[in-house]
Amino acid sequence: MFRARRNDFPTLRADSPPAYLDNACMTLRPQSVVDAIQSYYEVTPGCGGRSVHRYANVVSRRMATTRRKLAELFNAPQTGEMIFTKNATHSLNQVAKGLEWSKGDVVLTTDREHNSNLVPWLQLEQEQGIDHRVIRSNPDNTFDMEAFETACADAGSKLKMISLSHVGNLDGIATPVKEAAKVAKDHGALVCIDGAQSTPHMKVDVQDLGIDFMAFSIHKMMGPSGMGGLWGRMELLENMRSINAGGSTVESSGYDSFVWAKPPDRFEGGLGNYAGILGTEAAIDYISELDLDAVHEHEVHLNRIMTSVIKDVDGINIIGPTDAAKRGGICSVLLDGIDAHDVAILLDEAVGVMVRSGMHCVHSWFNDRGIDNGSLRASAYLYNTEEEVRLFADTLVEAVQTLG
Repeated sequence: MFRARRNDFPTLRADSPPAYLDNACMTLRPQSVVDAIQSYYEVTPGCGGRSVHRYANVVSRRMATTRRKLAELFNAPQTGEMIFTKNATHSLNQVAKGLEWSKGDVVLTTDREHNSNLVPWLQLEQEQGIDHRVIRSNPDNTFDMEAFETACADAGSKLKMISLSHVGNLDGIATPVKEAAKVAKDHGALVCIDGAQSTPHMKVDVQDLGIDFMAFSIHKMMGPSGMGGLWGRMELLENMRSINAGGSTVESSGYDSFVWAKPPDRFEGGLGNYAGILGTEAAIDYISELDLDAVHEHEVHLNRIMTSVIKDVDGINIIGPTDAAKRGGICSVLLDGIDAHDVAILLDEAVGVMVRSGMHCVHSWFNDRGIDNGSLRASAYLYNTEEEVRLFADTLVEAVQTLG
């Protein structure tokens, strides 16, 4: 379906490109993104939002345009609610450390969160005495709505925040965010989602979801590395402090006081990644041309192929439901008695298949289950092909049967 688009990506134009199946970590970039970054450095290498010469004016206008396009992509009510960050980790830390907390405030997360949506809350628990609680998932890693509703009720008036991954990077399983947000709102809680694994693969409407904050990573959306974003409701952003105070974050300052700038400037301290912002605009233009429903269907189709080859093989255990439709484009497996890193190296060196091995920044899930060497994760995107995922699955089976 998307095979013709492979030519848009410089790394896929080689005679025999590798099968890149590490898209949950970082996607490849189309030529338009590379060109936008190069254009910044070669044509208008100015400082946006500060100087008034022609280079700076061009960058300032492009920054405003990029912000507007992001707001349109996610249906944000106001353009000023879109904040440029380094990555989703930065965004989630801004939420956690920018809000006011009281000792005993309850924050709920699940048992399969990325460290970016776990460690900041653990820090607050250690440093400010919040009460971080973990909601256990169903045995197949799907979201347990009954357990969630019970946890919200048990927290009572102390419930301040629920923070959930929209789609898990461990297993590709989606959380029913809209339904969970309604429950949380009924209990007076704020709702934050980690959208790093959802925003590249599906249409995300922050107003329809009924949430308050969303973190995302542009480098997972065919954009530059070192670029992410945070959306938050304006009335909340206006009452948050910046975790990166300094240049451009204030309207004025004296020797003993300062006045915060209005969002989004308040949260974008220091010189920005202007090349990255221009590259972000190109990435958003590219992704906006796609039918994201078709992208998702393509990924599930590829996952079904992988799943059909490996699901009944001794020594390979898929994390999550066997039904690929419930895991999007992610196929993450546990290997009995074989080091996942060794298999990842073998796949790359022997047949040119690139996957992720290890804990995937979800150490808590693995440690809770006594799994020492993590898993092997193949993650597909629009430019991947049936041939590539068959090569992955067939070689994995051969490796397990040989090494096991």
